[in-house]
Amino acid sequence: MAMILCYSPTSPYVRKVSVVVRELGLSGVVECVPTDPWAPDSDLSAQNPLGKVPTLITEAGEALFDSHVICEYLDGIYGGPKLIPEDPKTRIEALQLEALGDGVLDAAVLAFIEAERRPETSRWPVWASRQRASIERSLDWLAEHMYLSVDRIHLGHLTIGCALGYIDFRLGDLNWRERHRDLSGWYEELSARESMRQTQPSG
Repeated sequence: MAMILCYSPTSPYVRKVSVVVRELGLSGVVECVPTDPWAPDSDLSAQNPLGKVPTLITEAGEALFDSHVICEYLDGIYGGPKLIPEDPKTRIEALQLEALGDGVLDAAVLAFIEAERRPETSRWPVWASRQRASIERSLDWLAEHMYLSVDRIHLGHLTIGCALGYIDFRLGDLNWRERHRDLSGWYEELSARESMRQTQPSG
């Protein structure tokens, strides 16, 4: 029995897991099943009480949810070099970058929903501005603290890459590349990886 990844093609959290699947060479053992969490007839909540994607059904039939939990599980069953480093110092660096990337994704998703999905009469501009400010501060921090290398990729790098890709996809008006040219160059190099090219969001 193959593992099953319940996914939505525009979810950046799904993309993060999908990138990890490809980086670990697990595409052949993970079947991707399109899932609409908003559909009235969806049975996703029976597997994941949060009713969210990504949700991974393991070969034993256990449901795992939250992108970090899924990524750590996949990294753990893979026998090759780890995406979550074992060295304590490098591990913390990777997990902190992952946390920052997840936080940027959270803010970007909220900003997009506020601007594009909520009825205009119910929008709260202050809330949207707060999310965008969080993104901009995070990119400033990355530009100052992140070691820009793709020689030894870990989960933190991949999460940041997915976050930057989602900003391009949904919040292009932020124009982050103009302010952070080194970070933009790093992202372009990362985006050339097969795992990133195959999971480019669209729609």
